[in-house]
Amino acid sequence: QVQLVESGGGSVQAGGSLRLSCAASDIFRWYCMGWFRQAPGKEREGVATITGGGRPTYADSVKGRFTISKDYANNTLYLQMNSLEVDDTAMYSCAAQPAPSCNSRWSNWGQGTQVIVSA
Repeated sequence: QVQLVESGGGSVQAGGSLRLSCAASDIFRWYCMGWFRQAPGKEREGVATITGGGRPTYADSVKGRFTISKDYANNTLYLQMNSLEVDDTAMYSCAAQPAPSCNSRWSNWGQGTQVIVSA
């Protein structure tokens, strides 16, 4: 069972940047990993995923602003968030599928890190 621990959330003004980290307890080189977010009163939505082979995909709302990446040396998943908007305010969580493709169930979740973007 992979343990996932997020960090890096905080408060920032619109237009600013944050980098979220997700430390994994196990070798996640071959896992599909992803970032999700949930704003108050809204359903959880996928933000970005990255396959075991390193291929990223993004939600339309964050394309060109967010970048997902893996640090294999440190078993850490990152989400670089630039040009933040008020609508990006949410609890961000990382998740993992124990398979290289992203066609399985998200079986491992972190506890989340809060991002607040003010106007």
